[in-house]
Amino acid sequence: MEHRRNPIATVGLVVRRDKPQALTLAQEIAAWLRANGVRVAAETATARLLGAEPVELAKLAEVADLIVALGGDGTLLGVARLAGARQTPILGINLGGLGFLTEVGANEVNAALKRVLEGEYQVERRIMLEATIERDAGAGQQPVKLRALNDVVIGREAGSPMVEIHLNANGEYFCSYHTDGLIIATPTGSTAYALSAGGPIVYPTLGAMVLAPICPHTLSNRPVVVPDSFELEARIGGASREVIVTADGQQAVRMRAAEAVRVRKAEHAVVLVHSFHSYFELWRNKLRWG
Repeated sequence: MEHRRNPIATVGLVVRRDKPQALTLAQEIAAWLRANGVRVAAETATARLLGAEPVELAKLAEVADLIVALGGDGTLLGVARLAGARQTPILGINLGGLGFLTEVGANEVNAALKRVLEGEYQVERRIMLEATIERDAGAGQQPVKLRALNDVVIGREAGSPMVEIHLNANGEYFCSYHTDGLIIATPTGSTAYALSAGGPIVYPTLGAMVLAPICPHTLSNRPVVVPDSFELEARIGGASREVIVTADGQQAVRMRAAEAVRVRKAEHAVVLVHSFHSYFELWRNKLRWG
C-alpha cells in the first residue's frame, strides 16, 4: 500500500453504456468533477453523452491522471489492460454486482472522489500476467501476447473432450493434467474463476500465482500456489488438437498441439485506488461470512 499525493487535473471515465445506472451516475460524476475544476475525458462515443473531451480509449490512460470505471469488475478488467507503463490509477465503482475489484459503491462515489482530489488516498499495485503463445515460426507466424489482471485460462472448447496439459514451472517439469482446463490466476483473480475451481483466496498484494485445474480427472490434482517469479510453460498432448487460451474471460486465442503458451508476471503492474475498506471487511460482505 502506498500513498499518492499527485494532483488530479484530468479524470478519464470508462462507462458500461448498456447499464442505464452507470450512464446516469457517470453524468453526475462528470458534472461534479467539472464543478470542482477537473477536466473530464472519455471514449469518443461516451464523451458525447457526458459532455466530456473525446479521447481514443487506448489513449485514455495517457491523458488522464485517474481513470474511473463504472460498470462492474468486467469493465475494470478491460481498463486494466489499457493502463500500461504509465500505470494510471484506477478507481472502480460497483453498481450492484458481486464486485471484488469495483469496491466503491454508488452511494460512496462523491466521498471517494473528494478524498482522491484532496490527495487523501492510497493505491495498491496488483500484478498482471502476460501470456505468450508461441506460433510456428517456420510458417512466419508471430507470437501472440495476452495480458490479464485476473487469470489466464487454458481450456477445452465447449463440446470437445477433456484435454491433456503438460506444465513446466520455472524450467522444471511440474505435472500433467487430464482436465477441462487450467486456470493460472493472480492473487487478484483468486476470488474469480479460480475460486469456483476450489482454489484458495490469496491476499491481493502477495507475490504469488494460483494454479487451479478445472474438473481434473485425477482427484489428487489440487490447486497449488507458486511464486510469481516463476515462468510457466504449458503444452497440450495426447489426442488433444486444440485449446482456447483466454485472458480475463475477455480475449481468446486458439492454440494448437504443436504450440506452447508461456505465462509470467507482466512487466507493469496495475495501480488500483484503495477503496477505504479492508479486505477482511470486503470478504465478509461479498462472501457473506457473517
